[in-house]
Amino acid sequence: MVPMNALDGIRVLDLSRVLAGPWCTQTLADLGADVIKVERPGSGDDTRSWGPPFLKDRDGNDTAEAAYYLGTNRNKRSITCDIASPQGQALVRELAAHCQVVVENYKVGDMARYGLDYASLRAVNPALVYCSVTGFGQTGPYRERAGYDYAVQGIGGLMSITGERDDIGGGPQKVGVAVADLFTGMYSTVGILAALRHAERTGEGQHLDMALLDTQVAMLANLGANYLVSGKVPGRAGNAHQNIVPYQVFEVAPAADGSKDHVILAVGNDGQWAKFCQVAGRPELASDERFARNQDRVRNRALLVPLLEAVLLARGKADWLASLEAAKVPCGAINNLAEVFADPQVRERGMVHAWEHPLAGQVKLVASPIKLSATPVRTDAPPPLLGQHTEQVLREVLGCDDARIAALRAEEVI
Repeated sequence: MVPMNALDGIRVLDLSRVLAGPWCTQTLADLGADVIKVERPGSGDDTRSWGPPFLKDRDGNDTAEAAYYLGTNRNKRSITCDIASPQGQALVRELAAHCQVVVENYKVGDMARYGLDYASLRAVNPALVYCSVTGFGQTGPYRERAGYDYAVQGIGGLMSITGERDDIGGGPQKVGVAVADLFTGMYSTVGILAALRHAERTGEGQHLDMALLDTQVAMLANLGANYLVSGKVPGRAGNAHQNIVPYQVFEVAPAADGSKDHVILAVGNDGQWAKFCQVAGRPELASDERFARNQDRVRNRALLVPLLEAVLLARGKADWLASLEAAKVPCGAINNLAEVFADPQVRERGMVHAWEHPLAGQVKLVASPIKLSATPVRTDAPPPLLGQHTEQVLREVLGCDDARIAALRAEEVI
């Protein structure tokens, strides 16, 4: 017997593109929801063309699918529909009547002009959960601005606390992936699941107003709390932790080829600190009143860190990692992506899935990290072809016949 997925029976109409919205709907699709991705006829989601790299076919030629697109749209069905046309808008309203969730990330006011806003769709489906994802939300002085992850990382404070310290030449630095988009997608997923629970109990849908800036401010986490409690504006700390010492990257003895090598040392409490001092051959540091407690180490960071830098340089990475792991002191290597996907733990956890692509053959992509014992996540491929499922969805969901589908194609609605 094939196990059920957690969200079997939930149908999502996905009007989003690029990253925040598609990341949300990809997670819902992983959990078993039937996600119908609505794309522009002819071009589709912007990320289909965000390459190189592009997926290559069996002959080594680029296909039309960028890796970016493939990494954010697994387990979905793709249809094309021109929502700028009255016929396309009518088709979306018809589909929304058969869905439990709609996700969109258009500019504030666009959906209302199309007659596809929450108020309009609630009229045809009162239990609908409608999620709007924008840069700055539906209210406030910035609501009409275009909100992109990069800008939001800056406006929301993340770039002021990311990067090397200013006193040693640091400056504003964004995170290597679009974290404001990704976190907004995940918060949107949580909000949608909560709203679905409410709709199941009451029959009442609701509108989720999700903003990248709101999410970015929430993501400031302990540093946001630090500022609000102390009134002190935190700066960049490089690879160090603002509230824990030692919790940073240290250079160790050079690698075999003479290149610099590093380890992450992440001492989270005073017991781990004592164990580290034993491994490092400096047990006296654990009882030194300047360093005995974490609060002491934070206050005396400028004294302690240079001592530790000298200690860590005395041994190589493999030696440190083996010794620290044996002593249960949190530590780690800094892997490049080739090393990540070759890591035995990553392999054991099944974080890569292989799919068959009609043009490229076997394709490997990152898998969902969610592990459910009774309702495992889905592992279907992203829709490789733009509009691949248009006819299937229109027949299955709306009962369209050949004549209506032909008419929609003739009118360039799909």
